[in-house]
Order: sequence, then structure tokens, then C-alpha cells
Amino acid sequence: MDRVEIITGVERRRRYSDEERAAVLAMCDEPKATIVGVAKRLGMSPGLIHGWRRMRREAEKLSSEPLQFIAYGSVGEPLGQALAPTPIAPPPAPVQYTAAEELTHPHPGARPGAIDIDLPSGIRLSVDSYVNEKALARVLRALGQAA
Repeated sequence: MDRVEIITGVERRRRYSDEERAAVLAMCDEPKATIVGVAKRLGMSPGLIHGWRRMRREAEKLSSEPLQFIAYGSVGEPLGQALAPTPIAPPPAPVQYTAAEELTHPHPGARPGAIDIDLPSGIRLSVDSYVNEKALARVLRALGQAA
């Protein structure tokens, strides 16, 4: 037995900054470098580095994809039914939040990229730039099938 390591304190999960992660991944990208070799040299888990590489690949893939418009088409009126226009309610009065609440509550009426969709069935769908495109497509598809 060459080496004995005694841990005297409670070992906590190590936090790595973005710069440290980038430096470790750069070491792994060097010619003839392996993740296992870099992990042994730095005393890290190879699985941690593999996870960082996977997250980097996913981020690069997402950043390279162009934004897409999801074409839905038009929703026709139900047969034999003419819809009366629905009155639009005035927007609610702005709510005042404390400084701490400002971080967790979105401002009504100040939604970035707000889109209101009035469907012939009388349903109004309001979304903003935070909407998941796939979820919105599923909702529109379901509303179209229900009409």
C-alpha cells in the first residue's frame, strides 16, 4: 500500500465555476488526452466531466438551431354557428411587489413578446416569449380538434 488518505472533515460537494469547467474541458479536448486521464490528474470523477461535455454539446446544438415559426393554419368556425364577438376586459391594475418579489413575479401587461390568439370558438389564448413552442403547438392542435 503506497498511499493512505485520511479525511478528517465532512467532504462537501465541490462547486466549479464556468471558467474552471471550460479549463477542464479544454484539457480534455487536447490531442491524445482522455477524460479518464484528465479526471485522474485532477482528482475528479470522469462521470462529472462526461456530464459537462454532454451539456456543452446540447448547448451548442440549441444555439446553432435557427428559430422556427410553427405553422398552425386557420381554425374554421363550427358549422351553423355564428359567434358573437366577446368583449375584451380592461387590463387589471398593476400590482406592486417588494424588491424580493420582483424577482419571482412577472409583471402583468409587461410580458415580453406577448401574443393574443382569438379562436373562432371564442377562446382567447395568451402567450408570451417564455412559452414552449412544442407545448403551444399541442394546445393549438387540441383546440382545433375540439372545435
